[in-house]
Amino acid sequence: MIFYTSICSNYLPKAMALAESVKRHCPNAYFVLCLVERQVPEVAAAYPHFDEIILAKDAGWENFDSFMFRHSIVEASTAVKPRFMQHLVERYQAESKFVYLDPDVLVYSDLTELEALLDHQSIVLCPHLLRPGNIDMEISSLAHGSYNLGFLAVSRAQNAIDFLDWWAERLFLFCYDDKSRGIFTDQKWIDLVPSFFDAYILKHHGYDFATWSLLGSDMRQVDGRYMINGDPLRFIHFSGLDSGTIDKAIGWWLTDDNKGTFVALYKEYLGLLAQHGQEKLGKLPWSYSTYADGRPVAKAARIAYRNSALWQAFPSPFEVDDVQILQAAGGERAIAEADAAAPTVSDGILDRFARSSRQIGLGPTMLKAFRKITRSGNGA
Repeated sequence: MIFYTSICSNYLPKAMALAESVKRHCPNAYFVLCLVERQVPEVAAAYPHFDEIILAKDAGWENFDSFMFRHSIVEASTAVKPRFMQHLVERYQAESKFVYLDPDVLVYSDLTELEALLDHQSIVLCPHLLRPGNIDMEISSLAHGSYNLGFLAVSRAQNAIDFLDWWAERLFLFCYDDKSRGIFTDQKWIDLVPSFFDAYILKHHGYDFATWSLLGSDMRQVDGRYMINGDPLRFIHFSGLDSGTIDKAIGWWLTDDNKGTFVALYKEYLGLLAQHGQEKLGKLPWSYSTYADGRPVAKAARIAYRNSALWQAFPSPFEVDDVQILQAAGGERAIAEADAAAPTVSDGILDRFARSSRQIGLGPTMLKAFRKITRSGNGA
């Protein structure tokens, strides 16, 4: 089976731990790192458990810089996933099974059920929740998607090819963290997959065990094997580590009766990341976070560039700057009109932003806000 994960350089320690665990537990596994950077760091190139490292930009894009520019770092590492899986299917013609795992996953045993499933299933998904009862996570699933995209597996079949074509097309245009529009990066789209394609929902407690699985869980060692609610543990998804969510969830949803084994494995995982250089590598900068001259790209400019007209105006967006992009999004005249129609002091900031967007459009409003932030930052 071909395994891959998609990261920016600051997630290298997690990807290293993942690759090592895959190679230890999955016979004949081939691990490919999709790296969303301009170059491969030496530490990554030297790591023995990465069988191959492919820069995301080399996976068959017409204008990767234009695509990257309109995404944040989190959006970017997820937006490339379907196109990269298509690239793997095209690249490894002799292989028939392809598995994506998030970098913050650690494999604890062989994936025998998955390998057998892919003999006759072409799309395999894991739901966030396998039973009712955790209403917080039920609400979260409604917002973020029923299926967790820390895992996805396909086999070489027309059904899977059609799915990847559809998913890649959607993420090319809409892989944003924009829950107000019903979008959560790559994940929310997958709610539609069982309706559009033949997909198998893997209901196994040992796959994709994570923070959302903790409430009422029964994790223990039996005859030297880790078991989850009676199923053998296959992999843990340590989602929420960087945000502190795991630590909070341990306090919320585990008790003295059932937290010992998970807490021990969590501490082991933290130690593993430390061994792989988390303290240093976790701070590596993203090479798509700045313009060619080194200045940081503002979030407002990335959002403005989502207007396809600007893709034509600035086919090489990293060669320009925030002001040029935001000006093109709205124009000086619209900004002057906005300044002339200044709201009263009693308005709240959200009210002012909403009214300005209605009057002159989102682009000019963002440019106006960006200028005010710049002036205040310069002490003006």
